[in-house]
Amino acid sequence: MKYQVAIIGGGPAGYTAAEAAAKAGLSVVLFEKNSLGGVCLNEGCIPTKTLLYSAKTYDAARHAGKYAVNVQEVTFDLPKIISRKAKVVRKLVLGIKSRLAALHVTVVTGEACVVDARTVTCGGDTYECDHLLLCTGSQSFVPPLEGLDQVPYWTHREALSNKEVPSSLVIVGGGVIGMEFAAFFSSLGVKVTVVELLDEILNGIDREMAALVRADYAKKGVDFLLQTKVTAVRPADGGVTVCYEHAGGTGCVTGEKLLMSVGRRPVIEGFGLENLPIERTGRGWPKVDRHLQTSVPGVYACGDLNGVSLLAHTAVREAEVAVHHILGIADEMDYRAIPGVVYTHPEVASVGSSEEALQAAGTPYQAVRVPMAFSGRFVAENEGVNGWCKALTDADGRLLGMHLYGNPASELIVMAGMMIADGRQLADWKRYVFPHPTVGEIFREL
Repeated sequence: MKYQVAIIGGGPAGYTAAEAAAKAGLSVVLFEKNSLGGVCLNEGCIPTKTLLYSAKTYDAARHAGKYAVNVQEVTFDLPKIISRKAKVVRKLVLGIKSRLAALHVTVVTGEACVVDARTVTCGGDTYECDHLLLCTGSQSFVPPLEGLDQVPYWTHREALSNKEVPSSLVIVGGGVIGMEFAAFFSSLGVKVTVVELLDEILNGIDREMAALVRADYAKKGVDFLLQTKVTAVRPADGGVTVCYEHAGGTGCVTGEKLLMSVGRRPVIEGFGLENLPIERTGRGWPKVDRHLQTSVPGVYACGDLNGVSLLAHTAVREAEVAVHHILGIADEMDYRAIPGVVYTHPEVASVGSSEEALQAAGTPYQAVRVPMAFSGRFVAENEGVNGWCKALTDADGRLLGMHLYGNPASELIVMAGMMIADGRQLADWKRYVFPHPTVGEIFREL
């Protein structure tokens, strides 16, 4: 069987590439060993946001009195929350299947293996192609901690399927995934402890914003152990004990459940990558150019596999760029304005450079901060809560970075990303007419 494009992996990069190539009239075969949608749709982005929205709704009902609305006996049903999550996932997976079928993309379920740059095998069949896109994604990284193999623990996968509310939860890792689960379970009344090796949570997010998130969740009862190294885990009566060391010495914390959330790693094994003479990074990940092409002509590595930006929306854009290159359309990947969002409550969102990155690079900059309370809409909808909008600019006022803390940061950050990508100045906000009242008007206050 011969196709113009063969794609291994049906996550955001894979199915986006399949749709783009098929719409352009190319024949496409897509291999996926599990479920279409990849980790993002089945075990990551969508499931966690579904759970977090239930938690947010529960929080809103519990605190409705702030808005002069009386709600009696607010409760939640975790099994139904999990069932709704599964329903949302099924609906979206079926949507992807439907779109690919309508575009006549051949979807092959099974473990594909690369023979060479133009040949892939799967289920005993051989497929030839003109172009090969590798979109195998990433997987949870679980460190080899002493005693970990002797205790039950969760990764994000088990946490998303759990139907019983634990009394307490220890989360090892204060990154995006760890903090989103901390937000979810703490909203349900679970006693949460976050253990983080670094001196601040949410590594990569502007530290000022990360500190605001931590402070708010500390007020909500979440304990944080920063600059703390986990040395071992032990079984305990009714749970798991996590042993650690930090500047103050050693200690232990016990929780009914343990969630390991220390990061993700690209999937580089199990599909024949070693059969391609691809140049790799020091970590073993495929090197790619601005078109996502590897050192082997006609072979592309999109999404988490290349290790550049392990984000679903980055994967989508990379897939588009790769297909454009195949089609001869002028396009290249630009990583300067990739938004990052943490869906805590409130949300935090960033795009462009952080203050720490600019300082490390020796880049002169100016920081402009305004409270979200400058927006009338924000004040109307956030009783007793404030947030911040911080812009980083060069000497000419050109936007280098934008950092938001407060809802709906996830919906606003894209506007700042467009400004950075297009080299716009803060003064340009004044030329645009924003509807009033909206939280987005905060950009005109900078």
